[in-house]
Amino acid sequence: MRYRRCGEVAGGCSGFSGGIALNIDHARLAVEEHGIDRVPDAQRYGTPLRLFTIWLSINLSILCLTVGKLGVSAGLTFGWTSLAVVVGNAIGTIFMAAHSTQGPHLGIPQMVQTRAQFGVLGAALPLLAVVATFTLFTTANAIVLREPLKMLLPLGNEGVLIVFGLVTLLIAFVGYELIHRMGAVLSILSAALFVAATALLLWHSEPHATAAAIHAPTFQRAAFLLTLTQAAAWSLSFAPYVADYSRYLPANISTWKTFWYTGLGNFVGATAIMIFGAYLAATHPAIAANPGLGLASLFGSGAPLIRLLIIVGVLEGNVMNLYSAYMSSVTMFTGFHKQNRPSLKLKFTSMLILIAIATFIALLAQERFDEYFTDMLSALIYMVVPWSAINLADYYLVRRGRYAVNDMFSVDGVYGRYKWTGIAAYLISIVVQIPFMSFSFYSGSIEQMIGADVAWIPGLVVPFVLYWVLEARYLARHPDRF
Repeated sequence: MRYRRCGEVAGGCSGFSGGIALNIDHARLAVEEHGIDRVPDAQRYGTPLRLFTIWLSINLSILCLTVGKLGVSAGLTFGWTSLAVVVGNAIGTIFMAAHSTQGPHLGIPQMVQTRAQFGVLGAALPLLAVVATFTLFTTANAIVLREPLKMLLPLGNEGVLIVFGLVTLLIAFVGYELIHRMGAVLSILSAALFVAATALLLWHSEPHATAAAIHAPTFQRAAFLLTLTQAAAWSLSFAPYVADYSRYLPANISTWKTFWYTGLGNFVGATAIMIFGAYLAATHPAIAANPGLGLASLFGSGAPLIRLLIIVGVLEGNVMNLYSAYMSSVTMFTGFHKQNRPSLKLKFTSMLILIAIATFIALLAQERFDEYFTDMLSALIYMVVPWSAINLADYYLVRRGRYAVNDMFSVDGVYGRYKWTGIAAYLISIVVQIPFMSFSFYSGSIEQMIGADVAWIPGLVVPFVLYWVLEARYLARHPDRF
């Protein structure tokens, strides 16, 4: 292995010589200056608690609630839906939290690190899938908030979607620090909202009707596996950008702290709100049909304030999607120009284009949301799981956290233009999943045979093992590329 200085190889040094002094200026509310470049050690700040609040808050939204609602809509009882949600989120959270640990260690956005597995230019392949995923989630957020927005703004469907997009753009443009502060506040306010809503629903419910809906003894294997997959897909959807929100933390924060603060925030938030969604669908279908308006109506004269809080809760997720979609998109084309810090003008233009695309799709898909959202979650897991498997195999088993960060920004570095081991493993894993896939318009042969979508299993195992074997052999023959 070629020798590199401590500052060039992440993992080559333990901790800091002399420690870190927190400069409060780095935490000021201003337009973020860093793009996809490495955050210098002297500019790191914050504690792992930030990871808990941001991942708790982003899950406490009515879009996440929709996943639990879909389980009951598919034919499951509340109990079976809850179990599927718990298992699915546990699986997805393990992987997303494992990615989060890369942020403090490397100090770069999650998808820049993908260049080590796919090459500086070859990383465009998974990046395209990730940008599409983030854009579609931004679309879903806009659709689910259309009616609550119309209750607060004197505008039609098109007007409220455009306004929501513009507010998203402005907050995302400011960037990292503002996003974290939103998460800290919303983790408290949103939790209070859903606890209060649960109490009100239980207070006004008929006990016998509630018990009957919750404890009905039916079980449907296909619906159970579908709900489990959708819950796993939700948590896994954060994997391509989870390190974006931990990369400013000091590098001497332990891997376990990063993992557990991220994982607990995500698992507790996602599981609680999905179970709440399942409860709504089982016992209060009228509210579940339009939770943005239905939940607010529980609070009487306070409904406008509750609608605003619901909107801001979904807005946070929208901002995070746009922020990371921007970094993923510039990661694609800056590889050709050896650029690691795009100008603020390019940042704003890129975000404007992405939010415009998402808003346009929302205008087209707003009347078919449930079908759109289910297909989107399915497509997401087919594309993201193979990338996640490859990335984690490389980080934890092949290179074990040792990376030449500077070479990730050069086509002439050790990672080269294209890494065919990563590209081949990714493409093969997509093909392998086709017989297992299930959409509203397509069902694979194996999916039809077993009656359930389990594409994520081969999508996880095949690329993980294949990349591990191929890359280990490649590095054994080319030790200078380690």
